[in-house]
Amino acid sequence: MTHAYPAFIRRDGSKFLVYIPDVDHWTEGHDFADAIAMARDLLGCCGMDWSTDKDAPIPSSPAEALKKARAREAAPDDFKYSEGVLTYVDIDFDAYRKRVKNSSVKKNCTLPYSLNEWAEERGINFSRVLQDALQEMRDKED
Repeated sequence: MTHAYPAFIRRDGSKFLVYIPDVDHWTEGHDFADAIAMARDLLGCCGMDWSTDKDAPIPSSPAEALKKARAREAAPDDFKYSEGVLTYVDIDFDAYRKRVKNSSVKKNCTLPYSLNEWAEERGINFSRVLQDALQEMRDKED
């Protein structure tokens, strides 16, 4: 299920700062489009802590978002996010979790020098061999 959260985007020098009141976090981008992409990634990262979409906060109305942003700006030196553009950033938490869980993880392993030489002479892909072996072991367990 896709959610759309209000976000304030405001230029600050060469950066575009983004504040998402519903998760009380901010991020930044190089331009407006990058700021939205970074906001989507920020929401996705927050969603990794929620086990299901039902744990996600309910998106605020524009008036509620503005109230939260202004409350955040109570300190005199805090950045005035509420003066930025109010837009919405959409996120599908389940799709984000699946994408992150399917990302590759780098592992370091040790093997005998002679075996390494033999495999390299034959152009063997170490990662592929390890993945295939682990997948085969997991399939046998299931």
